[in-house]
Amino acid sequence: MSLFAKLTAAIAMAFALVAAPAAQASDQIDHANHVVDHLRSDPSFAQAARMIHSARAVLIVPRLVKGGFIFGAEGGAGVLLRRSGRNWSSPAFYNLASASFGLQIGLQEAELVFIIMTDRALRGIEQGESKLGAGAGLTVVTLSAAAEGATTVRGGDIVVWSSGTGAYGGLTFNGSVVKADDDANEAFYGRDATVSGILANRYSNRATRPLQRNLTTVW
Repeated sequence: MSLFAKLTAAIAMAFALVAAPAAQASDQIDHANHVVDHLRSDPSFAQAARMIHSARAVLIVPRLVKGGFIFGAEGGAGVLLRRSGRNWSSPAFYNLASASFGLQIGLQEAELVFIIMTDRALRGIEQGESKLGAGAGLTVVTLSAAAEGATTVRGGDIVVWSSGTGAYGGLTFNGSVVKADDDANEAFYGRDATVSGILANRYSNRATRPLQRNLTTVW
């Protein structure tokens, strides 16, 4: 099997491993709400709050799974919300996946918040399937609890907060694929629901209100 074929298979496996079924969309919203709560208790919260204040959007991934031996994969399901002043849009459902090679063993999990700082990063994600990293023209940097102020991550198109430790301390997302979960979006909001329509609040579901309210209190 070629390297490209192995990479493609790994991404597909990662999506299948952790992508939330459409019927569990409400649970996905609840889990994302808990991530916002956990963010507040992290030492890096002050930095994250300042960035969310000027962010274009956030992508919350309640459970990123990383695992494998020799050939590894990472994947998770998340929700994307666009900021408008102090308010937040309805959340659109997304999947995140990547693949890597090297000596690795075991299974690890982490919570992630992708703080999307630029319009081009938001456009790339909103338009459908998007690849993260310098090769795609998007700079992704990790927010460190030990960093001294927001200047350490200035200039990033996307800043990533993670609750994970150990192997996740140096986690990078170059080459990761972010893709809208059309099935979950339609199951949750109704037939023909689109990401652009969801982020423009043309679709709504009362189950999203606690998460939207919670985000307004972050800063």
